[in-house]
Amino acid sequence: MRRSTAAAVGTLTGAALILGVRLSVTPPPAPVAVPPVVDLANGTTSPKPAPARASAPPVRVSAAPASKTATRASRAPRPSPSKSGLRDGVFKGEPAANPYGTVQVQLRIADGRITAAEATYPTTGESAEINPPAIAILKQETLKAQSADVAAVSGATYTSRSYRESLQAALDAAGA
Repeated sequence: MRRSTAAAVGTLTGAALILGVRLSVTPPPAPVAVPPVVDLANGTTSPKPAPARASAPPVRVSAAPASKTATRASRAPRPSPSKSGLRDGVFKGEPAANPYGTVQVQLRIADGRITAAEATYPTTGESAEINPPAIAILKQETLKAQSADVAAVSGATYTSRSYRESLQAALDAAGA
């Protein structure tokens, strides 16, 4: 009887120690992919990527109508609008926040058409895996659609929503 009690206590103690050690070990942080900084105004890509940030706390998103967002978009004097209603130049949309970070779109417009689209976006944690391919798809769709009417990317709903919001602000600044 004493042996079985000692064996049971020893087994439970050993199991508790193993679980305690396993629970206290944290996995190494995931590698962070940082996109290069692109300047559409000069048509250059910076060889030095922007520094990665530590995980950002969740941000509450307030759903503002596009008209309010457009008034906050950066504006610079540009030539008069073309047939499409877009002025030529480089236009930056207002940053659009989501629970995982902020997305900001910058457009280059020539001859009244969107010729390039770039975006800054979160690249920490799961965002490092999700955002780069999602943003690439959204940029392609922007060039195809020539508007903010781009479909959301499956698995990147928040990023897609923030991208469209910032894209609309950039288009509003361009006079669309």
